[in-house]
Amino acid sequence: MRPYAPALNALGMIVMIFGLLMLFPLAVSAWLDDGAALAYDQAILGTFVSGLLLWSFTRSPRRDLRVHDGFLLVAAAWVVLPVFGALPLLAYLPGLSFTEAYFEATSGLTATGATVLTGLDALPTSINLWRTFMHWIGGMGVLVLVVAILPLLGIGGRQLFKAEVPTPMKETSLTPRITETAKGLWLTYSLLTLGCGLSLWFAGLSPWDAVIHAFSITGLGGFSNKDESLGYFHNFNVEMVAIVFALASALNFATHYMALSRRSLKPYLYDPEIPFFFGVLAFSIALLTLYLYNYGAHADLATTLRYVAFHVVSISTSLGLATYDYTQWPMFAQLWILFLGSFIACSGSAGGGIKMMRAIILYKQVLREIVRSLHPNAVRPVRLGRQAVSESVLHAVLGFSFMYMVSIVTLTLILSATGLELITAFSAVVACLNNTGPGLDAVGPAFNYQSMTAFQTWLLSFTMILGRLEIFTLLVVMTPTFWRR
Repeated sequence: MRPYAPALNALGMIVMIFGLLMLFPLAVSAWLDDGAALAYDQAILGTFVSGLLLWSFTRSPRRDLRVHDGFLLVAAAWVVLPVFGALPLLAYLPGLSFTEAYFEATSGLTATGATVLTGLDALPTSINLWRTFMHWIGGMGVLVLVVAILPLLGIGGRQLFKAEVPTPMKETSLTPRITETAKGLWLTYSLLTLGCGLSLWFAGLSPWDAVIHAFSITGLGGFSNKDESLGYFHNFNVEMVAIVFALASALNFATHYMALSRRSLKPYLYDPEIPFFFGVLAFSIALLTLYLYNYGAHADLATTLRYVAFHVVSISTSLGLATYDYTQWPMFAQLWILFLGSFIACSGSAGGGIKMMRAIILYKQVLREIVRSLHPNAVRPVRLGRQAVSESVLHAVLGFSFMYMVSIVTLTLILSATGLELITAFSAVVACLNNTGPGLDAVGPAFNYQSMTAFQTWLLSFTMILGRLEIFTLLVVMTPTFWRR
């Protein structure tokens, strides 16, 4: 226990802080008198006491978190926090099993949006608020929030930050101190959420509907308080707001932060992911609009463009909200938008998948190999913007991409072996690994994951965590080498 005491001690602090975050939906429940306050009382007490006990039993001489501690803490936090996130759901919904509640909370914290619940319209406002608030916490990474607090408690957070934050921000900090970096990112994230909520309200949603969906959209989660998702409102203005803020949340928050702090749009011009990001999305929207219009999927071109634009952005950015059952489209269109969700979101964003930066590097590496096959002696470095990509980064990207494909194939085969139909199994794995939420066929936007067996549900919960931690962070902790001291 002693070698892991610093990580477990920090985990105890994180659990306590997570319990305190439940005070927000508790206050809302008490204010609205929606009948869920007792569920939060029990959940907060259980969460805080558990964190306090873990923190007390693992206290040791203070030291900064090392590399091993950072990986262990990140992996443990994303496995353990859904247990406590599920407590309000278990306390209020007595018919819900622990397996289903854990899946729902995991989907919330990983900002996936896959759900096993029905009758969302009838749930108390605070319960739906908690579900999407978990999106908001997990969208940026709850540990990036905590890393701003840990130094105040005597534990440095640099290794934790490096293990949690996506690739581009692992190498450099935006500010000299890691705490200030985390605070800056969360300030940017909070301002974006505030703008989204106010815009949804002005577009026609009620205040609570606007708050709930603002957390969902900026966290790129996809939970809604309506069984029909965003399609319940039949509001074009709301859909446009969702598109704009989903696009903003899928961009690198480091870029947003630099643009905000420098009061300049130049950081967007120098971000190498942005041209590919908008270029691929624009091409996909144009292609699918023409394809589906020619197919006769909708009454006219304007309606086709409306549905295509929303779902291309929603699924590709890993938001996962829906206004239409796109599984009624031809399979080509369904697979296209599911494929986009694998790489569109930019690194350092709230989105899932392999991220646009890795996709660009892979694309340029392929071009380099083609040139090398024709001109073996040619020197053609892979560049991102003005910067050359080192061979170590290239190898890391290739390794990650290989493990990404292996994960999809392996998990799909396991689900298929349990009797799940192939399209459902494949799309469920892709949707959960990319933290998108809805898949195809039996897990499409018109259905949910309620039909899954307990084993399938646990496997997909693991898949969501694997995707949220970008595979290696979790796999590193699962290797024997990690545990050798």
